[in-house]
Amino acid sequence: MKRRHFFFYHVVIFIIAQIAWLSLIGLWIYWYVYNYIVYKEVGDHVSPEISFDITNAGPFVIGLVLLVGLSLITIWIFRHLNVQLRLTKLYDTFISNVTHELKSPLSSIQLSLETLKTRDVPREKQKEFVGMMIKDVNRLTRLINSILQIPALEQKKFAYSYQIYSAGSVIKQILNDSIEQFRLPLETVNIEENAICEFVIDIDGLKTVFDNLIDNAVKYSLQPVKINVNISCTTQKVVIEFNDNGIGIAPKELKKVFNKFHRVYHQNIPNVKGTGLGLYQVKEIIKNHGGKIYIFSEGDGKGTTFKIELPIYQVFKKRFLTNLLKRSEQKKQLEIINE
Repeated sequence: MKRRHFFFYHVVIFIIAQIAWLSLIGLWIYWYVYNYIVYKEVGDHVSPEISFDITNAGPFVIGLVLLVGLSLITIWIFRHLNVQLRLTKLYDTFISNVTHELKSPLSSIQLSLETLKTRDVPREKQKEFVGMMIKDVNRLTRLINSILQIPALEQKKFAYSYQIYSAGSVIKQILNDSIEQFRLPLETVNIEENAICEFVIDIDGLKTVFDNLIDNAVKYSLQPVKINVNISCTTQKVVIEFNDNGIGIAPKELKKVFNKFHRVYHQNIPNVKGTGLGLYQVKEIIKNHGGKIYIFSEGDGKGTTFKIELPIYQVFKKRFLTNLLKRSEQKKQLEIINE
């Protein structure tokens, strides 16, 4: 609430400043035009010593230009202030979300360790506690890695290992690995694969994409999650359509979901965990593969569909894909030399 009042205060100051500039310009113009008209009307009847020299308009024009310049500078300052306020709000939200994401598994691990230390826990129960702690540690690792990956993705310095793969089989394998990781029942995900073509990808990068999409599908579902994935090839692209039965996304939110730190709020799921980096990370990974990602939703309760397009090897974006393979080979040679 305080932040809103702070923002409103700056908006009011900006509006008042603009009204002041415009009022001053208006009065100046009125004064000049009024005097000019009066001189034209009675100029022949006044003393010759009193003259209205048109060159006197010079200072008027210069002053007018200065006022307009100051007004534009004020607008520029306000715009940048507004951007900084929005960034500050985004970072505050991000820090709050990350703190919550870190505290939750750490608290769980601490509770498990204290229980094991202070109580005589049966052998089977000990295994259960250890399993829970491993799960929480993996969750922390994924969170930290996702945060660390963002700067590398943006600067195109992420350590990819691109290889040529058969599209249908490798995508299906990556999806099955993600399904197993999230411990989803096999009937939860339906995969239709008819993609007989090759593409260039980094398996770990593409797995991160599907991990994030499945994670979103699980978090934003009010009913048992159901996912349909269709994999196909066109003449130039591998097309992956990922559809879930979640809460859907309002039309006004569709353009924002890939923004950094943006999170979709829904009144029926107000406490969804996350950092707001998942879909941003997905977009950057797909872009670094030379592909594109689109999102569709018919609205509230209608689910969400992600459409991913990746170039087919030796058909589309040949130079781009060749460069990806070359960079991976150079990285591999460097690793061998360092060993």
